[in-house]
Amino acid sequence: MSLEIPQGDGKPSFHRGSFVDEIEHAQKDLVDSLHDSESHNESPSVSSSDGSVPTLSPTQSATPSTPPSEPISPPGDLVADSFAFAFDIDGVLIRGGRAIPEAVEAMKVLNGQNEYGIKIPYIFLTNGGGKSEAERCKDLSKQMEIDISPAQFICGHTPMSEMATKYGTVLVVGGEGEKCRQVAESYGFKDVVTPGDIIKHNSATTPFRKLTPEELANSRERDFSNVTIDAVFVFADSRDWAGDLQIILDVAMSKGGRLGTTSETFDEGPPIYFSHSDVLWSAAHNDPRLGMGALRGIVEYTFKEVTKGKTLTTHAFGKPQIGTFEFATRLLRRWRKNEHNLDSPPETVYFVGDTPESDIRGTNQYNAKAENDWYSILVKTGIYQEGTEPAYKPRNTVNSVLDAVNFGLKREMEKKAAKNTLPLEAFNRASKPRLTDLPNWLLDNSDCAVLSPAEERALTLTA
Repeated sequence: MSLEIPQGDGKPSFHRGSFVDEIEHAQKDLVDSLHDSESHNESPSVSSSDGSVPTLSPTQSATPSTPPSEPISPPGDLVADSFAFAFDIDGVLIRGGRAIPEAVEAMKVLNGQNEYGIKIPYIFLTNGGGKSEAERCKDLSKQMEIDISPAQFICGHTPMSEMATKYGTVLVVGGEGEKCRQVAESYGFKDVVTPGDIIKHNSATTPFRKLTPEELANSRERDFSNVTIDAVFVFADSRDWAGDLQIILDVAMSKGGRLGTTSETFDEGPPIYFSHSDVLWSAAHNDPRLGMGALRGIVEYTFKEVTKGKTLTTHAFGKPQIGTFEFATRLLRRWRKNEHNLDSPPETVYFVGDTPESDIRGTNQYNAKAENDWYSILVKTGIYQEGTEPAYKPRNTVNSVLDAVNFGLKREMEKKAAKNTLPLEAFNRASKPRLTDLPNWLLDNSDCAVLSPAEERALTLTA
């Protein structure tokens, strides 16, 4: 945990290591200063402006004996440097578009409203999408009653941004209206096609789906006889499974991504990527609802049926894919450095999710290869059903995200207390050192004590 204590003149102090390091530095500074003070009493060459000899009382600030380093946070803030949190959203923080009450309280704890007075870095890692990260953050900020930055937020399709330079023309599926096209273009994809564009070009493509006047106006006119689709990206949940399924299959069975063509071997189609593979997700309904993973399974099954046994291999981002957790690790590292000036990875990342098949499975699998400890916590506010045995077991199961945050915080404080042999309450008094072992006679019937420099040197500074 990084420590910064305001100086007497209101200027920021500087981080010099762990809590124990700070105490040791403070003790050394005090002893050195007391020694200097005694030396000044013995040396007439050093005096104050009025001719008196300068002295230092135990309550005065000592000058740091080590060169100051760059401050890592605003004055007075304590920032946890050894651990961080990562959160799923649906079923953990939000359910049916509304904030789970305990989630709002959990955010307050993370932002410093806890018994230790420390702020804890955190990011969000959701399989959901269909909007830009900025728009999702705006929605979540309002729901959580805090400011959330896109720099700490990962949608299911966020890692797809790293593929923008790899493919030329791409088909983007899912979401509301033109939002997924806009997101893809913001990622740098140069030529983005939507199912609406294809239906506008040939309305017979989907016999049971007709474009609304708004969709017709927003869809782009083009001649697909000269278009080669290099890849298919399902950015968000489909709003028309039948129509999107038909178009994805047309592209998958084509010769090299050319609509209107059919491969003889059924292995010439472009790659197909899904932003996640959750079959179920937690919505407003009492029971889980079908998600993108169900559509993915239907696409692969239908392809096999239509092609008489050929296998279609699709690819998925999102949880539980290891690549998504690697992406999250890079994002968390940047966020800690830019927001908190912490330039090393945390020892522990607590991942809080509600879905054993994606959140817990992915965290546990990534933990097996990660350099630091990814600790899985399952909450009971989403997919997980009380009394059932999760397919992938978390390291801890709690009732709500607030319980998860409090558990992680307490666990880390106990680890630090054991490592540093300090009582837990010491961390809450980091900026309030006290003097002990005062001679008893000095405190009897007296409001203050006057000590000589020799007596002052015998005092111990403890937390």
